Amino acid sequence: MRSLFVAFGVIALLIGVVWTLQGADVLLGSFMSGSPLWLTAGVVLVVLGAAVVFLGARTPGAKKAA
Repeated sequence: MRSLFVAFGVIALLIGVVWTLQGADVLLGSFMSGSPLWLTAGVVLVVLGAAVVFLGARTPGAKKAA
């Protein structure tokens, strides 16, 4: 379960980075390029993705019986 949270957070983080770069007009060729809406959405998704990765990595895994 822990690795699922980390994987989901990494995917959200990467999508957020792409949206941020498109909103900042760094990645061109999309309707999202140069749009403040996508810049804001990307930054929010980067923060949420980083939080999910942090919490997922910090949460202890299941205890194994010896």
